[in-house]
Amino acid sequence: MKRDTNRIMTTHVGSLPRPHDLLDMMKARLTGEGEQPDEAAYQQRVTEAVAEIVKKQADAGIDIVTDGEASKPGFFVYAQERLGGLEPRPEVKRAFYEAERQAFPEYYEEYFARAMMGGNVAPVPPLFCVAPVTYTGEEAVTRDIANLKSAIDGLDVAGVFMPSTAPSGVGFNEFYDSEDDFFQALGEAMRAEYSAIIDAGFDVQIDDPFLSDIFGTPDLDDKAKVRKADMYVESINHALRGLPEEQIRFHTCYGINEGPRIFEPQLGEVIDHIYRINASIYSFEAANPRHEHDYHVFEDSKLPDGKAIMPGVITHASNIVEHPELIAEWLVRFANIVGRENVIAGADCGFSSQACYHTEVHPTVIWAKFEAMVQGAEIATKKLWG
Repeated sequence: MKRDTNRIMTTHVGSLPRPHDLLDMMKARLTGEGEQPDEAAYQQRVTEAVAEIVKKQADAGIDIVTDGEASKPGFFVYAQERLGGLEPRPEVKRAFYEAERQAFPEYYEEYFARAMMGGNVAPVPPLFCVAPVTYTGEEAVTRDIANLKSAIDGLDVAGVFMPSTAPSGVGFNEFYDSEDDFFQALGEAMRAEYSAIIDAGFDVQIDDPFLSDIFGTPDLDDKAKVRKADMYVESINHALRGLPEEQIRFHTCYGINEGPRIFEPQLGEVIDHIYRINASIYSFEAANPRHEHDYHVFEDSKLPDGKAIMPGVITHASNIVEHPELIAEWLVRFANIVGRENVIAGADCGFSSQACYHTEVHPTVIWAKFEAMVQGAEIATKKLWG
């Protein structure tokens, strides 16, 4: 990932709202309902949407841009489209954030109905591994790469990245002899996508909210949490072996967007596992009030040499636009601990991890947040470099 040692650069986590007409086409393809779009017309609309999204990022002043994940129906569904050996089971109800749901059942019943899964273009069934895992997404990732290359042509951007799911975000094992074998196989399969993105000259971002979620799981004791986290880290590093670390960034978050969020772990519980991942940039939530204090982690847990952090300074969990002066304060605070050359301004998480009609943060507000982040980075740069 390109680093600038003379200023604070800006980027984000990846997913952005898709245009409504593209969502209509995507929904028809996924559900089989209604008039089916012509495949060529659909792919052309994806290409156009990527160009539109990338230009808006550049116009907003974002340094390191991406495709907004415009082609992907969502964080979960896209794994089904690009991996063989997985079987969707719509009849199985997946448990989400049980401690939170049990503590605030009335709130989360309403929340999940209207947000996150409620507005998706298609259901998100859990996936079960029933055969050897293989990567089948060569054509899809090639299209994604071509669309992004076309979109950045002629634009003045400092860098380009493309998100890709971590092995932990794929599904459940019913085929391999052990969970370790399952996640190693997933890592081997996803390696094809990571390598393709890097070979194209982009940075790859490994998205893994599930690593942090482990430490908020109430039915695991401390030893079991560490064991499971070790397994996730090993599967990622297996997938990344031999790939250039400077082109790899890692993102983790806490799953829920808007809610009480009192049962999720703190950064200090997971930081040692994050540091073991073979990436050059570590992205994490820092802008929401449950985690603003997490900067203290870096006072006690030293950032490894050659690494950088990408704290969220705008959040996907609120329609309040963070003030640029506050963003600058956050960035300066991190810089004073880990070094100004080791901080990049980012977002807490993606703004549309699932393709949906109603994102929790309104699209017009998202772009206002981006503009505030750019302004905040400029203020921080003046304070840090003079």
